[in-house]
Amino acid sequence: MDMIAFSGCNEGCNEEEIDELTKMRYAYPWWKEKVIDSVKKRLAGLCPLTPEETALTLKALGIDRNIQVYIAAGDIYGGERRLATLREAYPNLVKKETLLPPSDLDPFRNHSNQMAALDYYVAVESDIFVPTNGGNMAKVVEGHRRYLGFKKTILLDRKAIVDLVDLYRAGSISWEEFSSEMKEAHADRMGNPIKRLVIPGKPKEEDYFYTNPEECLKKFDEPQVSNDDDQQQEQQEDDAKP
Repeated sequence: MDMIAFSGCNEGCNEEEIDELTKMRYAYPWWKEKVIDSVKKRLAGLCPLTPEETALTLKALGIDRNIQVYIAAGDIYGGERRLATLREAYPNLVKKETLLPPSDLDPFRNHSNQMAALDYYVAVESDIFVPTNGGNMAKVVEGHRRYLGFKKTILLDRKAIVDLVDLYRAGSISWEEFSSEMKEAHADRMGNPIKRLVIPGKPKEEDYFYTNPEECLKKFDEPQVSNDDDQQQEQQEDDAKP
């Protein structure tokens, strides 16, 4: 709820929820932006994807509906009403509260950073990571997965997605066109090796270092050395010592 209130994005919310979110935004004086045009911000690709938009996106990208989808987040605002479309598309929908017994989670419940850390570990180790917002945790997970060998991370183009979703919902394009254009828009957004944009003197406009710490990464044309190879080389060096 706090993320949605802070962003000012209320796509899919009813009037009561919009009023509640607005009151929350005004209740925090350190949140400087108060009047936010949700529609304009969404069309610019600056809003987190809704569960409904996420379901359409994953289906259009060809993600198997039988895959286990782990929600790396706290409570989804709107609860099961908002999750219904995503759950229908991906019935194997889980989160830490459904995977772990309460006794295992109890030591962490009053520590939000520790609860987030559980989500972080799952996000780093998952077969595919699909961040639906541009938050700091998503950015650091992206960089961590690059460091682990460019694990598949689908970096969603939210502006392209909302444009395509609106066209599809309006009946302006078919499902086949929707899926084809979605795949084309993300063909080069799978966490593959890329140069990080650096703008001297303008750090706020350049790419976030931790999303792509390329100075710390193996070059994609360099041979990858496994731990077994390292151990074998060390053994050979030990054997060669007088």
